[in-house]
Amino acid sequence: MAPGMRPVSEESRISIADQVEKFRESTDTEYTFEAGLSNHDRAIVHNLSQKYGLKSKSYGTGADRRVTVFKPKAVAVSRSATQLPFSIQSQAAMLELFMNFPPTQEELDAAMGEGPPGVASGRVEAEGPYAPERRVQSRPPPMTSADVTSQFSALQRRLKGDASLRQIMALREKLPIAGFKDVITEAVNNNQVVLIAGETGCGKTTQVPQFLLDSCWEKGRPCKILCTQPRRISAMTVAERVANERGEALGGTVGYQIRLDTVGGPNSSLMFCTNGILLRKLTGAARKKAVEELEAENEVDIDATHIVVDEIHERDKFADFVLIILRDILPKRPDLRLVLMSATLNADLFAGYFGGCPVITVPGFTHPVKSYFLEDVLTMTGFAEQHAQTLQTDPALDINRLSDEDRYAMDDALARAWMDADFEPLMELVAYGDRGANKLLVNFQHSETGASPLMVAAGKGRVDDVAMLLELGADANLASWDGATAAEWAENFGFPEIVETVQKHEEKLEASKEKDVEAAVLRKYQAGVDVEEVDLNLIQQVLAYICRPNGQERSYADAGDGRNSDDGAVLVFLPGWEEITNLRDKLAASPIFKDDSRFRVLPLHSMVPVADQKKVFTRPPAGTRKIVLATNIAETAITIDDVVYVIDSGKVKEKSYDPFTNVSTLQCGWISKASARQREGRAGRVRAGVCYHLFSKARHAAMLEFQVPELKRTPLDELGLQVKLLDPNVTIQEFLKKAVEPPNEQSVANAVALLHDIGALGADESLTRLGLHLASLPLSPTTAKMLLHAILFDCLDPALTVACGASYRDPFVLPVTLEQRRKAAGGKFILTESYGGGSDHLALIAAFEGWRAAKDSGCEKEFCDRFFINGGTMNMLQGMRQQLQSELAQRGFIPKSRQGEAVPCSANARDPGLVRAVLAAGMYPLVGSLLPSREGATGKASIVTAGNDKVRLHPNSVNHRLTSNARLGDERSASTLLVFDEIMRGEAFMYIRASTVVQPHALVLFAAEMAVAPLEPVPQEYVEVDLDDEEAGPTPKPEPGSALFSQPEKPVAVVLDRWLRFQTTAVEAAQLYCLRERLAATFAFKIKHPRDPLPVIYQASLYSAACVLSAEGLTYGTVTLTKPPNPLDLLGPSAKSRYPTPPSGRGRGRGSDWGLLPRHGAIGLGRGAVGGRGTAPGGRPSSSGRGEYGGPGRGSSPSRRGDSGIYRGGRPASSTRGGAVYAGTARADVGGKGTFTSHQQVRGRGATTNGSKKFRGGGMHGE
Repeated sequence: MAPGMRPVSEESRISIADQVEKFRESTDTEYTFEAGLSNHDRAIVHNLSQKYGLKSKSYGTGADRRVTVFKPKAVAVSRSATQLPFSIQSQAAMLELFMNFPPTQEELDAAMGEGPPGVASGRVEAEGPYAPERRVQSRPPPMTSADVTSQFSALQRRLKGDASLRQIMALREKLPIAGFKDVITEAVNNNQVVLIAGETGCGKTTQVPQFLLDSCWEKGRPCKILCTQPRRISAMTVAERVANERGEALGGTVGYQIRLDTVGGPNSSLMFCTNGILLRKLTGAARKKAVEELEAENEVDIDATHIVVDEIHERDKFADFVLIILRDILPKRPDLRLVLMSATLNADLFAGYFGGCPVITVPGFTHPVKSYFLEDVLTMTGFAEQHAQTLQTDPALDINRLSDEDRYAMDDALARAWMDADFEPLMELVAYGDRGANKLLVNFQHSETGASPLMVAAGKGRVDDVAMLLELGADANLASWDGATAAEWAENFGFPEIVETVQKHEEKLEASKEKDVEAAVLRKYQAGVDVEEVDLNLIQQVLAYICRPNGQERSYADAGDGRNSDDGAVLVFLPGWEEITNLRDKLAASPIFKDDSRFRVLPLHSMVPVADQKKVFTRPPAGTRKIVLATNIAETAITIDDVVYVIDSGKVKEKSYDPFTNVSTLQCGWISKASARQREGRAGRVRAGVCYHLFSKARHAAMLEFQVPELKRTPLDELGLQVKLLDPNVTIQEFLKKAVEPPNEQSVANAVALLHDIGALGADESLTRLGLHLASLPLSPTTAKMLLHAILFDCLDPALTVACGASYRDPFVLPVTLEQRRKAAGGKFILTESYGGGSDHLALIAAFEGWRAAKDSGCEKEFCDRFFINGGTMNMLQGMRQQLQSELAQRGFIPKSRQGEAVPCSANARDPGLVRAVLAAGMYPLVGSLLPSREGATGKASIVTAGNDKVRLHPNSVNHRLTSNARLGDERSASTLLVFDEIMRGEAFMYIRASTVVQPHALVLFAAEMAVAPLEPVPQEYVEVDLDDEEAGPTPKPEPGSALFSQPEKPVAVVLDRWLRFQTTAVEAAQLYCLRERLAATFAFKIKHPRDPLPVIYQASLYSAACVLSAEGLTYGTVTLTKPPNPLDLLGPSAKSRYPTPPSGRGRGRGSDWGLLPRHGAIGLGRGAVGGRGTAPGGRPSSSGRGEYGGPGRGSSPSRRGDSGIYRGGRPASSTRGGAVYAGTARADVGGKGTFTSHQQVRGRGATTNGSKKFRGGGMHGE
């Protein structure tokens, strides 16, 4: 039975949910509910526990049975080692490296576990903590007093000379906030912080910034006002409106700044921006220090005199973070003024945060809105009438149920009470009769007179007895045989106080009966639907009720609301895209709403193409009603000016973060009361409206007053770096505790742990040089690190696309119809297959490349339609890519390029192996192993993660039905590994939306930790280990080097981060360990010296790693990686002539100091990414070509001879003297010219092979 269908009252559901939520927010590890819960109640507890990633268990019997919920403990998983194969090409590349640059003694000791580990842990530490001091610098506004006087005079002349401006001014003066102008300006002049609680429609957003501007200008003072909006579209539209009201072009006095777009300049006195832009402005000096590596003090530079934070109630993470900074800055900037505004502001909370600052309350200007709740809606839609016979609250009273003895006793007691004033027998009979019979007795009427106990007590003036009889259920409407009621008996005998008592009781009883009927209707309805889901059938009935023909009889007493049922748009608030499409399909199948001439049903969602979004603002022709199906985007960000009716489902699909399971959630939940008011207000912007809330009054009373701040429901790693950038001398925990509502401490601890794992923070939480660079980029730390690795491996172009897609949104459109959805899924599969398949990220890369080529050829619309791509989103991604490229160039990571030039550091952009490896470098440790499917099974793909969580791949993922190479019961067979962005917890299960199949070699090189251990089988499929138990570590302690590496071909286990295990030989494990160490050292060098060329040993190490990643990326897992096709192939032969063909023998862009070894050229496929001086069998990368450094890639590599190889003593050495690195005879075509032929043997102390190697035409040639 679905949880929402269980017979549990709404009050019980609210109580259980409240207890679970309080437990989640507490530091307790378990919570036990009181006994007495029914089995259905306990089922609700179990369902909520699963939804939030908690464990639950019931125990006990009978009335003592209880249920306990637990927070999960961290576990590590150990698996049997799977094979880690190496191709001939990879072996040759590593052999070349270590022959020319033999391992040092320190590397040898570290490889055998006999010395301190080097940088092979994968962490890049700074040589010292980055810890400058903070100071605040105030920058004066660029305008002078003379400029201000001139501008103000020009404004006055425009207002006097322009009739349209005078008309606008007249409308402005009618706004409710116009009467508060002097109050607001005076409060701002006398206080550093002012709160304005302005109701919807009062005009605060457009008028308050102008009040401040005009107030300064009137006094001849220059000013710089920054006004934030929660969304980009709001910042642009408000700026345009304000500029229009002042009679000037946008970009003069008034401007805006959002990501990728700035209108205005130094002389703009009023700038609108997003909260994220304001944060970037506040940290601008710290970022400048990161670029220039200055040793001066860390400045917090604020180029503003006034900061206005609008819509503060939305509580996005940047707004709360900005408030922390501003509260610290205000004492040092007495000239700075801060104004906070909102329609639903929690005034007490914010006033207390800023030390009791003044609060100005401004009434709104909205038309009256009539609100109905679920109880009312059920009556409107006829539900109560349909079930009237089953809604009886009490059985009918039947006097015949009384015995003759009872009737005789009551007649006698009534007579004695009236004649002798002896009420004791009567009251005893009525009050203490048999259970169930007392209600018959209290309304018993005398057989001769018809007098009831209440009439007798009223006629005798017995106030206390009247009150008791009314409490017992006496009916005051009963009449005696002469027609007189109890109130009339009291009035006839002169007891007016009793008359008043009876009348008040009747009024109260009538209201109570209505509530009883409402409650009965609600219970009946909720028993027949899934209360956890949005009832689309009910929404359709409400729409039919609203859209009924004028003059049709109404089923509910709603007359007098002043509306005409024949016009006015309807806005339906739904939680997500799934509900929008399902309702749209339902309406399309309805005999009423399928008529396009009468109804226009429009979806409004961030994934809908921009052109379709704009349709919601267009008024339909006469006789056609517009029905908009929207998410919470329509609450505050936009206004649809013809909306008269609002249907509020009461639900919102909100992304949150569970710090205890370290998993993000995207689930439907109840909105806050503030959101309910916002939705309701959408109906009253242009005229009187109606709002139908599809939740009960009890549910509304239980809602939170305000939305949970984003700071408390989001990962904090990005903000954590900003904290260290602003104030390196405090811990992240200490800084964020200063927030209006501080985040959970576990969330902060998780962020610190992640930042330490990726090398952004040192052991003492000091900011490393890598962390400094990551903090300076407008990306999450892991995404920023991926970009730096992409630069290192010369494949920046595709990485830019992935980074921007992760920061903005998925460009793939979600179609409405089922047939279109199938075509969209097929198109996305075609895109990912063009890069070898098995990757949502590569599908995005292929989509962008195809769109870019199509746009250049004039086929953009055809391409977008074919692959269901949002062209507007692609344009935004293109702009974001240019911005990121510019910021990377400013920091010296890549060479600067002019507009239209190819992206630098992208010679290997079309090498799938390297691109996948770079993705793995950025997403690790988010990696999972695809679970083997049973033979013949065609179910959904699932993976197991490091925490032993089984997670599904999302149905929209191209890997949704991916199958594993591993065989059930054979743990040593090759398993398929995937990296992913994040794990989401949905309503029923955890899933991954975007993933990429990767080769294990990339994980070996980029994992945080690597250990070499004896190959010991793990008998269980999964071995769970409590991380709190230090005696049960899942990773075996390595044997001494002399024992573990005594035989080069001995199988050993390579263990990554204590859970991923691979089987290889001892010599290959040692090579990988040394290569990891050198690759990490190479990365660390470029982090510290981004503009300097790499030392030769680092160049060679980087080249060797690239060869391995490229070669092993060709075939692995379930996919065969091939050269990506020309984008024109994606649209078929007919479009080929319209597409420009990329040059086959030339790479995409220049190299850089970050790139690969110059004389080697670039690692490419087939003909080579850069040079094309020859091909390699099987698609082997060719190293030939011309790079930025010039030359065809010819030259010889110096041959180094050494007595020490990879191992000490008599073990095989990797130089031209000593033992071999691999056995057997092999002949491999590696380059465009020449082959490498090797005949080597392993003989304990090693036979030697004397030979020389040199680079010819980019390839390795052996003689």
